[in-house]
Amino acid sequence: MRPIQCSAPGRAGIIGNPSDMYGGTVIACAVPLRARCTLEPATRLTFQSRERLITPDTLELQGDEFDICRAALQGLGFTIESAPFALRIETDIPAQAGLAGSSALLTAIVACLLRYRNTAWHTPHMLAERVRRIEAHQLKVVCGYQDFYMAAFGGLNLMDFRDKELLGKDPTEPMASVEPLQGYLQGVALPLWLATTGGKRFSGTVHTNLRARWESGEAAVVEGMARVGRLAREAKTALLTRDWKQLAYLMNENYAIVRELGGSGEMLDRLVQVSLQNGALGAKLAGAGGAGGTVILLTLHPERTLPAVREVAERIMPLAPHAPGAA
Repeated sequence: MRPIQCSAPGRAGIIGNPSDMYGGTVIACAVPLRARCTLEPATRLTFQSRERLITPDTLELQGDEFDICRAALQGLGFTIESAPFALRIETDIPAQAGLAGSSALLTAIVACLLRYRNTAWHTPHMLAERVRRIEAHQLKVVCGYQDFYMAAFGGLNLMDFRDKELLGKDPTEPMASVEPLQGYLQGVALPLWLATTGGKRFSGTVHTNLRARWESGEAAVVEGMARVGRLAREAKTALLTRDWKQLAYLMNENYAIVRELGGSGEMLDRLVQVSLQNGALGAKLAGAGGAGGTVILLTLHPERTLPAVREVAERIMPLAPHAPGAA
């Protein structure tokens, strides 16, 4: 057996997040960072990262970095005995930075395991749905859909998650509608940049609180998430017509709603403030908020904005609208 290699990109939510958990719509873009998995023949199952190598004797979760491998194997019905191979995992995506790094890595692992079984996933939709179920059921993470669809599709997409607000509890739930947008922006340099705080946050914790409030019927959360989803549908026109001022206006409204609902954090708010004070037209969370994460900012004057943001950010990077999905 030849080694099998798969990778998947991280993502940044341009607008509409986190309405993917509430039947909303999101426009998101791949980032120039990927998670990778390599599957190689071995006498028995082993896990390897850049720091460690272990030979597991159980697929029960252990609370370590390899739980993501165990969850993938469990979710696909593997046992220790039916997995005579080595799984090596690595990622360029900073951990818990709001760029969907864990979802990208889980997608790469599942893709490797499916190829090992000579099982095609047929469409990126099917891969995204399968990986999300593993994260929700095996890893017990409260999660929406955009991370998995972006890992599977890559690129720049408008993703409509209407009728998926029950998060898989409805057996007739449809797949998401995904509209790739990068082809309409050939040759256009998106005036969007990412700034990471360097702080870490667990997205499941952030989402659990908002989700509980939404399920209880709290009007501010229900109405806020509905509006955030509509913002993405409105933003499609601004993006395709390159009306950057209007896109920034809608991004700022998205940020204001999420912040008012308690979904931001001090470090993220500081990055947004510095961005806006130094020429950015818009800035918001690129993923989950809380104690850390990433801000996406829109500026037509990067020579002014980015040096100021670098003073308070750990890292700045562009988007990657032509990055492929799981491959």
